[in-house]
Amino acid sequence: MKESRNIQVDHCFMNLRYPFWHDEKIAIHDSELTPLCRAALWYSRHVYIRNTNLHGIKAVRECADIFIKDCDIDSPEFGWSANTIRIEDCTAKSEYFLLRARNIDFRHVDFQGKYSFQYIENATFDNCRFDTKDAFWHAKNVTVRNSTIKGEYLAWYSDGLTLDHCKIIGTQPFCYCKNLTLLDCEMVDTDLCFEKSDVEAVITTPVLSIKNPLSGRITVPSVGEIIRDDPRSQGKILIGEEATYHSAQKGENPKHA
Repeated sequence: MKESRNIQVDHCFMNLRYPFWHDEKIAIHDSELTPLCRAALWYSRHVYIRNTNLHGIKAVRECADIFIKDCDIDSPEFGWSANTIRIEDCTAKSEYFLLRARNIDFRHVDFQGKYSFQYIENATFDNCRFDTKDAFWHAKNVTVRNSTIKGEYLAWYSDGLTLDHCKIIGTQPFCYCKNLTLLDCEMVDTDLCFEKSDVEAVITTPVLSIKNPLSGRITVPSVGEIIRDDPRSQGKILIGEEATYHSAQKGENPKHA
């Protein structure tokens, strides 16, 4: 079906390589793309997929205007360089998921896999669960709301990342970040956080350790250890009563100091 138009796929079983390349206006419903259905969609536009298993490696590469709903994705290297991709109510397993994709909208997605969302731009994630590692590296202009992110080394070198009412689990998150914002977030088993980062954060749970925040302000109820061994580290850390006093002096709500 290379270079085809107006394709309708309904209740089909696909066990072949490269079925949809350079296509336009594809609708796939209630179908099965097996692990042998490799590189299923490349260079295609206006793609709608619903209630389908996407189990072949390297699917949805350099595609545009994609909507995926109620699907099970098990596809290493999925979604590379995709532009304008929306995924709702899906489960996904992948490595290097959505590398260099842009204009992303996720809602109610349960994801598992390493090296996800690297070099992405302009993305929103709502009510998602991510079990991942090295996620959001070099990501730009990303907002994550009401979500749980579990994994090591989260969001290094990101620029313009905002996490709003999220739960973050794992070692050494948020190092070398620019324009990082955390709004009323939980942090669990997080140590060596915020190294060399420009950060404004309101954290609602204790943190194991904070290391050398470059600039900005971190508000936290308690912290096990503060490491300051770099003279360039000028970020403020407000703890417990100090945070409450600072907020009262400025007439702020302590939760949003």
